[in-house]
Amino acid sequence: MTTNKRIPVTVLTGFLGAGKTTILNHLMRQPEMRDALVIINEFGEVGLDHQLVAHASEDTVVELSSGCLCCTIRGDLVKTLRDVGWRYARNGERWFSRVVIETTGLADPAPIIHTLMTDGHLADRYVLDGVVTVVDLVNAANTLDQQPEAIKQVAMADALVLTKADLVDATARRLLDKRLALLNPSASKREVRDGRLEPDFITGLGLFNAEGKIADVAGWLKAEAYANDHADHHSHDHGHHHGHHHEHDHSHDPNRHGDNIHARCFVVEQPLEPRRVDALLEMLLMLAGSDLLRVKGILNLRGSDRPLVIHGVQHIFHPPATLDDWPDDDRSSKLVFITRGMPNQLLEDLVGSLGDGLGGR
Repeated sequence: MTTNKRIPVTVLTGFLGAGKTTILNHLMRQPEMRDALVIINEFGEVGLDHQLVAHASEDTVVELSSGCLCCTIRGDLVKTLRDVGWRYARNGERWFSRVVIETTGLADPAPIIHTLMTDGHLADRYVLDGVVTVVDLVNAANTLDQQPEAIKQVAMADALVLTKADLVDATARRLLDKRLALLNPSASKREVRDGRLEPDFITGLGLFNAEGKIADVAGWLKAEAYANDHADHHSHDHGHHHGHHHEHDHSHDPNRHGDNIHARCFVVEQPLEPRRVDALLEMLLMLAGSDLLRVKGILNLRGSDRPLVIHGVQHIFHPPATLDDWPDDDRSSKLVFITRGMPNQLLEDLVGSLGDGLGGR
């Protein structure tokens, strides 16, 4: 096994009782996961989940039970990820090529993502492959109403795993599907029973693959998911005017549940001035900060023939990455935002300013 490749990390989260351990138990029995190291974070003195997860040997599962990964033991997570390569080596070599972190049901995934993105030692060895959130459809409505952590778990996910669907009536399911789509239009969804989830659903979700190369950007961005009010058709109007944007706007929604989460995609046809993009991101970080839950974008910058990809989680951004080429013939810039409590008009004005002065004006 070569050691110069970064190891993909999947964050498996979801509120208490959603079924994370059942799913992880099934996953760890699959041959595709035989080279996966599991890190389980529990809150409490007795590690029940550790005992419940099926594994071939004791060093397949590492337990962190002194606190919650998103707060008290981030340092423990850093130390664990730094040390696992040699501490759990077999015959002196690292045997695993993937890491799965199962968080507590109370965890906010953002600090875990920040840790993977910002710690210099970890960034050289690991790459975030995606956030997978398990949603208990029986209790989801009440949980989302009462627990802000559950809302963030859904809003920041790359993929949603839906459990207990057979126990929900059709009307409740339709309402939940709509709510989940409003919180996170682009997340892939998979319904499971008895924890039976295919490993390929939780892998390959991130922007970067294990070799550090750019993955399928169009699939990662999923800009079309924000178009046309999530209708069954998949057309996306690219007939935007010079410097204007196209937005999936939920301002008409009364937000009865108090989620206060808005997901939007802006499209700008004309090449962008790099300084204006920098100013936009700086302003967003200053005004929104932790309420800027996720930002994804592929940008056509003036003076460059190659697209630039950006990815941010709250106030932390990955270093921008330049693609070798565009994914297709579309050269428009696309910016996807998931925000919390940010006025629609403010984001419109900020992104709209990218168009001011284009074409030499």
